Amino acid sequence: MLELEDVSVTFPNGMRALKPSSLKFYRGEFAVLLGPSGSGKSTLLRCLNLLQEPTTGRVSSPWISGPASESSARVHRRRIGMVFQQHQLVLSMTALDNVMAGMAGSCGLFRAVFPSDAMRIEALECLDRVGLAGKAMNRASELSGGEQQRVGIARALAQKPDAILADEPVASLDPARASRLMGLFKKICGDSGITAVVSLHQVSLAREFADRIVGLRAGEIVFDAPASELDDSAVLEIYADSAALSGGGTGARRSPAAPREARERELAGAF
Repeated sequence: MLELEDVSVTFPNGMRALKPSSLKFYRGEFAVLLGPSGSGKSTLLRCLNLLQEPTTGRVSSPWISGPASESSARVHRRRIGMVFQQHQLVLSMTALDNVMAGMAGSCGLFRAVFPSDAMRIEALECLDRVGLAGKAMNRASELSGGEQQRVGIARALAQKPDAILADEPVASLDPARASRLMGLFKKICGDSGITAVVSLHQVSLAREFADRIVGLRAGEIVFDAPASELDDSAVLEIYADSAALSGGGTGARRSPAAPREARERELAGAF
């Protein structure tokens, strides 16, 4: 289980990126953080992976409890894969080498640069899971945007993670490719029992693929419930301050507390 307990983030310039927030994410759950740009989705993800230090509150997991030491933070990050909006691939390297770079946290930088045959086979298997085994020796620069993002997913899988955090992984793709990639990503996570927390701004994708949706607006959680409960009034509440919905009214605010508590009772199993 990954947990945020009253976590807030205020940047040095005084901007509050995340208001006090408490969330729990369970093993095998496919959760979507939904909201417009600037709503706090990326900040929340960075807090979950200890890339952003909270101003208040704490992050807990099976690998950390209380203030995280350097060693426990490293263990925490090794157990959590990251998929980025801009891929973060080395374009001059092959797809296979990019995937093996994801093993550096567990096997060490030297071994990632000079991998064993077993590591190469393992990395190739990760590429095969995302349908790219046939392009393992292509440079990342030769791949399409969707293929590059699939390499990013394979690299995260190479960590053998318990959870994967994905920050707007399909923002640069057209709707058809975005839907296919989300379907592939959800299937891989489901088959492996991996917890996924994915930030999106596309309502249709969130409704189609999420088990649970956490809606954020201006750094505040305004919705937290199963995807089936995301009705039009909830969407308007999440996007109330968005230019895309300017002039539209909002529905009555739905308190996230009760759905979260019900979800905690419903979901069994933990890390």
